[in-house]
Amino acid sequence: MEIREAGAADWPAIWPFLRGIVAAGETFSWPRDIDEATARTFWTAEPPGRTVVAVDGDGAVLGTATMGANHMGPASHIATASFMVDPAHAGRGVGRALGEHVMAWAPANGFRAMQFNAVVETNERAVHLWRSLGMEIVATLKEGFLHPQHGYVGLHIMYRVF
Repeated sequence: MEIREAGAADWPAIWPFLRGIVAAGETFSWPRDIDEATARTFWTAEPPGRTVVAVDGDGAVLGTATMGANHMGPASHIATASFMVDPAHAGRGVGRALGEHVMAWAPANGFRAMQFNAVVETNERAVHLWRSLGMEIVATLKEGFLHPQHGYVGLHIMYRVF
């Protein structure tokens, strides 16, 4: 697996699984009926941010991450990131590889910490992964996320100092 900068030619491979993940409404706090142009604007980071893809040996896109500053100005030293793995490739270590990549990228680019603003508590695989990469839950917004099967569930804010 290789992780590389995402280019315009990668979007047609990203959009189908991104659309499906968002439409499922289980892990992302985006509008479930988001249109392609808006999703692309949300996902594609402008420098100094970065969007990457994880690809297999044949060049197939397995997952993607977008990263950058969590806030501007005097809070711009805190990074944030979002991740999506094509469900067809789940369980192959794609999320971990993307997470490790982001955790290395952030301090190498001058960030002092990483903050994930909205990790749905029922997304147990993600919570476990982020904890294994040094993130800790610093707060949980009770009933902060309306899950389609579980109703109102907590939304974790996770944080790691580098």
